[in-house]
Amino acid sequence: MPRDGRYIERLGTYNPLLAKDDPNRVVLNEERIKHWLGEGAQPSYRVAVFLGKAGIAPMPATPNNPNKGKPSEKTTMRIADKAEKVAAKAEADKAAAEEAKEAEKAAKAAAAEAAAAPAEEAPAEAPAEEAKAEEAAPEAPAEEEKKAD
Repeated sequence: MPRDGRYIERLGTYNPLLAKDDPNRVVLNEERIKHWLGEGAQPSYRVAVFLGKAGIAPMPATPNNPNKGKPSEKTTMRIADKAEKVAAKAEADKAAAEEAKEAEKAAKAAAAEAAAAPAEEAPAEAPAEEAKAEEAAPEAPAEEEKKAD
């Protein structure tokens, strides 16, 4: 125990490197500890916890500070701003997805109309193609006659 910056007596040892269930992790000289507590010595909080676990002295009261873990106002504002940005982005993505679906539907409708339009125009073009084929047919025998000469 220290007094005036110097240790009067060594009352025990603590080795945090040992396992928690190891009996040599905390070694206390109970007889001398009880003597010094009887003389009025006040252990530090950490030592009082060791003594309380050993059953030598009562456990110290655990400090209760419920506000310690709460985020500050600045952090709370930053979290709220981030949540708003995420919500806005999600809404924008949803709107973009809806626009893409509408554009896809419009493209499908245009493709369906385009497919229907050539089918209607095909009968009108078929006689024109037949006429072109008939015009090409008379030219073919003329070419054969030229080759025969």
